[in-house]
Formats: sequence, C-alpha cells, structure tokens
Amino acid sequence: MSEQPAERRRFKRIAFDARTELSQGEFVWPVKLIDLSLKGLLIERPEPWLGDAKKDYSIDIHLSEDVDISMDARLTHEDRGQLGFECLHISLESIQRLRRLIELNLADEAELERELGALIEV
Repeated sequence: MSEQPAERRRFKRIAFDARTELSQGEFVWPVKLIDLSLKGLLIERPEPWLGDAKKDYSIDIHLSEDVDISMDARLTHEDRGQLGFECLHISLESIQRLRRLIELNLADEAELERELGALIEV
C-alpha cells in the first residue's frame, strides 16, 4: 500500500493568511494563501488561470507594509482548485522571516530544528 502525501511530507504546514501574489513573466495573480512550510506553499488557483507548469514562478507573501517573503517556486501539483508549489530559491532575509513565522506557529521548537535539518538534507 502506498503512503498518503501527508505521511510522506517532511515539513509541517501552517495555515496562514497574508496578501500573496503569484507571477510568471507578464502575468501577476493575487492569490489566496492556504498554507506554507519551509519547503513550499499551497494556494487557491486564481481565475483565469494561464500559468505554464513548465516555467518557474515568483511568489511574494506580504507580511506587512514593508516586510515580504519572496521566493522562486515550481508548480508541483494542481488538485481541486488548489496549486502546490515547491520553493526553488529564497533569499537569506526571506528564509529568516519564514523560519520565524513557522517558529511562532509550531508548539515544539525541537520540531522546527528537525525541519530545518531536513531542509538542509534536501
């Protein structure tokens, strides 16, 4: 019997709501952020959806007026009106902000350290 995706997932996802933009080339879509992890995120598919799964995307999560988490990502799956992305590149400043956000939402600091270790292994 094969494992369910949640059982294979190495990174804890946290539900989070922040103004988020997805872009690819000339297209920019405001999107609803469903959840995120140290490795990627899940959003609601925008309409109309004109994205090219063969090309990378840029994602900007606006935490406040002057604080963002920005990353380059690859579309990994599309299911039931949701799009899942894997982070390909993130700046040091953005990963520090994302780490802090995850840390504030996880009850167990040891779990965060395990996830950071798994991120380095990937």
